[in-house]
Amino acid sequence: MIADGSTWNHPRSWLHRGRPALSVMQVGATGAPGAPYLQNGTSQPIHISCRRQSRTSNIQVVRMNEGVEWAVHSCLNLAWLGERAVPAARLAAFYELPAAYLNKQLQALARADILTSVSGPRGGFRLARPPEKVTLMDVVVAIDGDEPAFRCTEIRQRGGSGGGDADAYRKPCAIDAAMRKAELAWRRELAGQTVADVMTTVEHANPGVPDKVRRWFDDTR
Repeated sequence: MIADGSTWNHPRSWLHRGRPALSVMQVGATGAPGAPYLQNGTSQPIHISCRRQSRTSNIQVVRMNEGVEWAVHSCLNLAWLGERAVPAARLAAFYELPAAYLNKQLQALARADILTSVSGPRGGFRLARPPEKVTLMDVVVAIDGDEPAFRCTEIRQRGGSGGGDADAYRKPCAIDAAMRKAELAWRRELAGQTVADVMTTVEHANPGVPDKVRRWFDDTR
């Protein structure tokens, strides 16, 4: 049990808990191929890097893989394209991304039942569910997995901090509890936002985006 009364078990239990006040991801739109719809409140795309391990602190730091950004953009475009199946190469070309790498992200979405893979000469990928049934957390978990971002290794029990009353260490580490509470809020926010929500925000900011996307894919068949 953490400070707000939520149970902290496995990451999969975090995915559908409601919508907190914390805003994790702001949305913008330019409508131009290659320009991001999802932004971090500035003119720059969301900052992304890979998982890494600190040798000094032994604390694992996790940031979203760039594949998450690519996957969400692809889901948006597929939602605007409706039932049409689109090859990975054309989805990649829209943002000038490497097709082979984007295809790996699309395959991960298909394994998570977010996309459907269609074979044949008119094959490709399309949404497997309505956009209101796909949360941003669904996409994050499909691409990055569901491991927690912070792992406490109980260094408080080592060195000069160790020893003393063993009962003191039976209580949760305060730092661990704070980090987990923050991550729970982050996951709640993403679980409370769907691809349909992002579509609505983009369309409100720039109503011409859906038609622009459809025209681009029509013209590049």
